[in-house]
Amino acid sequence: MTSVRPLIHFPRNAVPALCLALAAGCATVPERPAAPPQPDAAALTIVAEIALQRGDCRTAAETYARAAQIASAPVAHRASEVGLACEDLPAAWKSAQRWRDLDPQSRDALAMYATVALKLYRIDDARSAVKAFLSAPPRARGVPGRHGGSIAPPGPDSGLADLTTLLLEESDPPEVFAALNGVIDTSGATPARLTLLGELALEAYDAESAQRYAARAVGESPKNLEANRILVRAYVVLGQPAKAIMAARDLMQANPRRGMFELADVYQELGRVEDAHQELERLRAGNAPRGEVDRRLAVLAYDSGDLQEAQQRFADLAESGEADESTLMYLSDIAAREGDVAAALAGYGKLADSGLALEAREKAAALLLGSHRTGDALALLREYARQHPEESVDLTVAEAQLLGDHGRADAGLKLLDTALRTHPQHPSLEYERAVILEQAGHVSESVQALQSLLATRPDDPTLLNALGYTLADHHLQLPHAESLISRALTQMPDNPAVLDSMGWVRFRRGDAASALAPLERAYDISHDAQIAAHWGEALWVAGRQEAARKVWAEALARNPDSKELQAVVARFIPNAK
Repeated sequence: MTSVRPLIHFPRNAVPALCLALAAGCATVPERPAAPPQPDAAALTIVAEIALQRGDCRTAAETYARAAQIASAPVAHRASEVGLACEDLPAAWKSAQRWRDLDPQSRDALAMYATVALKLYRIDDARSAVKAFLSAPPRARGVPGRHGGSIAPPGPDSGLADLTTLLLEESDPPEVFAALNGVIDTSGATPARLTLLGELALEAYDAESAQRYAARAVGESPKNLEANRILVRAYVVLGQPAKAIMAARDLMQANPRRGMFELADVYQELGRVEDAHQELERLRAGNAPRGEVDRRLAVLAYDSGDLQEAQQRFADLAESGEADESTLMYLSDIAAREGDVAAALAGYGKLADSGLALEAREKAAALLLGSHRTGDALALLREYARQHPEESVDLTVAEAQLLGDHGRADAGLKLLDTALRTHPQHPSLEYERAVILEQAGHVSESVQALQSLLATRPDDPTLLNALGYTLADHHLQLPHAESLISRALTQMPDNPAVLDSMGWVRFRRGDAASALAPLERAYDISHDAQIAAHWGEALWVAGRQEAARKVWAEALARNPDSKELQAVVARFIPNAK
């Protein structure tokens, strides 16, 4: 039995005496200690800078954020820069808010506020900052870049161009387009502004908007090369090949020197390999630069799966002295696809400190992981991370992806959990963690993680698609999965991954016929192996086996190492070679 401490009862006549004693004692009780002094902003900034010098980025960012709340605009400015550079987004957001509050007419402050808001997918906040930025008086030195320095002084459209450049340093085109679209006044806009919006729209998987902006720019400036190119590519993505070819011919006629390869490029994007080959040979017979024609013919052969021709053409370029870094990358890729790991690693090693260093190191690391040389693989990436600390989050994501793709999802999760302690609430790390949870077989946890992220960013199309696809792929809540994917598709109508998800969820719901259109369109846009696997499976179940065989054969020629594609072909055609 639990004992209860008894109440203490004082005798009735003791109460007055006690009161007198207390009253007398009050005169000798020491005064309450003074409240602790408020933090000193200057001291906090010193502590933050010392932490930064020691490599303790999180302490630096959070200490600077505290200093910003009690200091002037220059301290809030510095705090915002440190928070962003350290990828401590909660600290960066506090500092950027404070800076904007202290200097609401500063374009620098507004640009920083929009940048951090966008990284956190606070689209409405970013849009309000963009609007205020465009209304604020420009400064002669332009918008500061992330790593110091400044962008060129403002011209007619340079304020928008500078802001867009800064936003694209930190966020992907779909988020940047979401922040700018509808906020920027396009009535009477210059062709340069319309072209910028058209290019962003195309990169944001909204080809219809890209076509509309580019057409207006071309209407006002018919010889605008970039606007014409955007228009051509918008027609390709929209599935309008006749318009794309006609527009490419018009561009070649209007600008025969700079637009000479436009038609060949369109044929290649449309998957018309033979037409592209003939067009390039026609150009070779004319006055086109021979080295550029040969490079394009080599890439065309590689993309269509003719590795022998591609290897020969790239080798000829190297022997003629016209090779560049991309030529060595292609030759290394060909060696990897043909199973010559040593030659591939040697090629990637030559690119380890080039402009293609990260891509080369990631590919080399994948080969090393496949050869069970985990230590060597991770050393390649971590050496690059030491050289480029500003890319630490992206490199962590890349390393986690490689581990997940090679059966080491648990190690990838451990890596991400460690990174999240340094970069709390970072969207890229949290998203990758949810993805790798599914790879590790923790489907329920993955779904819960995506749902939690979506609760804070309910309109993020990447999260909507990821959750919808995960549910669909595991036969869970299929009607809800389709509604999530549909919401993502309204924001990114031409994103091949989202189109693939829509086709896949319809297939999972037993409607193979209605799955075909989005799957076919997704494959036309990206020629991705996973999409080909899904499209072929839907064709097969819909009774179109020959069409499925053709899709799989073409996709295997392009992506012979795709395990998912190999698996689905083996399931439906067990004796296929």
